[in-house]
Amino acid sequence: MENFLVTNEPLVRLICFFGIFAGVALVEIFAPRRALTVSKRRRWTTNLGLVIINGLAIRLLVPILAVGLATKAAAEGWGVLNIVDWPVWLEVIIAVIVLDAVIYLQHVMVHAVPLFWRLHMVHHADLDFDVTTGARFHTVEIFLSMGIKLATVLVLGPAAVAVIIFEVLLNATAMFNHGNISLPVGLDRVLRLIVVTPDMHRVHHSIMPSETNSNFGFNLPWWDWIFGTYRAQPRGGHDGMTIGLSIYRDPDRIGLLGALALPVSGTTGGYPLNRKDGAS
Repeated sequence: MENFLVTNEPLVRLICFFGIFAGVALVEIFAPRRALTVSKRRRWTTNLGLVIINGLAIRLLVPILAVGLATKAAAEGWGVLNIVDWPVWLEVIIAVIVLDAVIYLQHVMVHAVPLFWRLHMVHHADLDFDVTTGARFHTVEIFLSMGIKLATVLVLGPAAVAVIIFEVLLNATAMFNHGNISLPVGLDRVLRLIVVTPDMHRVHHSIMPSETNSNFGFNLPWWDWIFGTYRAQPRGGHDGMTIGLSIYRDPDRIGLLGALALPVSGTTGGYPLNRKDGAS
């Protein structure tokens, strides 16, 4: 199984992406959490357009991806985990936890540094919250994220299969926790012990800066508890909260071309962490 996953990594990830995407999108139809405010066709054209552009850019411009680097690191003995011959199952657990912690810290960083926030605004500028929001990122931020991930893999030295499992889990949970799906309160409470749920992450997409700067976790919820960034519910409730950024409410401005230009054409609007004008 390990060799199959490594050999067929692109196919495995593609199948998992489309399977989970279709599953969450289907649940959104039959059990939506909120009514959408913008036409799905308009938003999905932008969000999925970014997915295609980002995927092509990474494949064409990045000479080695995380799985390839993990394979190279294992062959050369690079990284902390290659010092000892760990069982694969243990490497998977360690890699998932460490890589997820790095993603959390990266997420805090792009909210804290105004230059990086300009890139990350593209993700938050979506006027609704659904499965496609989880993949709506500026191309330059994708390259930044890839660089951080490659550096982490190089230092950590996880098995290639551990990186694949982490990538699949991250993509799956990003689509799940951005899903416009209604979960029973009891189930949501239990799931929050092990994974970021849609209701938990939706708070992070509130128009209010103090709520935008909370619930940074994508996969594991523990980091928000540990570092004090957890917020259980939005101040106005999920039905009353407004999604997006207060400074970008025109759907025409944040379409595909507008989203790509947003980092240089827009303003940060007081959202970066520790900005006095973003405390509301």
